[in-house]
Amino acid sequence: MQSPSDPISEFELIQRFFKTGADAMNSKSRIGLGIGDDCALIHSSSNEEIAITSDMLVEGRHFFVNANPELLGRKALAVNLSDLAAMGATPLGFTLALALPRADPVWLEAFSKGLFSLAKQFSCTLIGGDTTAGPLTISITAFGTLPKGEAIRRSGAKPGDDIWVSGELGDARLALAALRHEIKLTELELKQIEHRMHQPIPRLELGIQLRGVATAALDISDGLLGDLKHILNQSNVDAQIWIDQLPKSAILLKQDSSIQNQFAACGGDDYEICFTANKDQRSAIEQISKTLNLSLTRIGQTTAMKNDAANIEILTSDGKLLSKDESKALMKSFDHFK
Repeated sequence: MQSPSDPISEFELIQRFFKTGADAMNSKSRIGLGIGDDCALIHSSSNEEIAITSDMLVEGRHFFVNANPELLGRKALAVNLSDLAAMGATPLGFTLALALPRADPVWLEAFSKGLFSLAKQFSCTLIGGDTTAGPLTISITAFGTLPKGEAIRRSGAKPGDDIWVSGELGDARLALAALRHEIKLTELELKQIEHRMHQPIPRLELGIQLRGVATAALDISDGLLGDLKHILNQSNVDAQIWIDQLPKSAILLKQDSSIQNQFAACGGDDYEICFTANKDQRSAIEQISKTLNLSLTRIGQTTAMKNDAANIEILTSDGKLLSKDESKALMKSFDHFK
């Protein structure tokens, strides 16, 4: 008799932990053909666009060795859905590629549970993928739909636009610092913020509401200011950011101001939405905030580009411009190869 922890075959792995859950969702989705063939088929129409995004998580690089597999399954999909949210897309389906050191049924049971809990929450069906032996690596490609021409791109910001951000920033980085014993938090404080690191919430409803309102948007994965530069460079604009306006939790606000600013500005793993919008949209954005019960904070403005590369000026509440060294320290976003 096979014990619960005995390794299993690739096809048994797919059938047992992923195909059954995916098939249960297919009947209620727009997936024409899911797991089991060379390609999945997605029903579309002439007035829609398909948004596609891929993200990879590698053990020891993006998550701790021996991380909770249920939370890991949930987060692996969440970071992809966050990309769809930034474009204003509605989730449709996703593929999953897994490299596993060992096909452990106990680990897979927990991982797939977390994965499908989020998939069901946002009606996003697993439609295929691949598995192999190797260092633990999770690669997901997610698909979404949106009306043709309504995608919120990074290239649409104009000089004079407001810069906004959803939610609060820096708690994921603060939790990481506490887990690494770099900063001391009480057990209660860590419990209150740890979910921001392990269970990010993809802001899908916000992305949909921002269609026709935002001029540009992206999700914050590697740090606010570093990610914001992607919008600036693709839109050919500069920016001014009011560092004291960055939204922070009560727990982060207990830290020294330098830690507060560093974690909120470049901490990463926030998965909030940063977007730009014309000043005429302020009342509409405030209404979206009320409708979704989600804080949306105006943190700066875009300006005309002065040089060939985008520049961010960081100002304090009294209008003081931070030095180049101080600003540079706040724009050290996460680099996947360093």
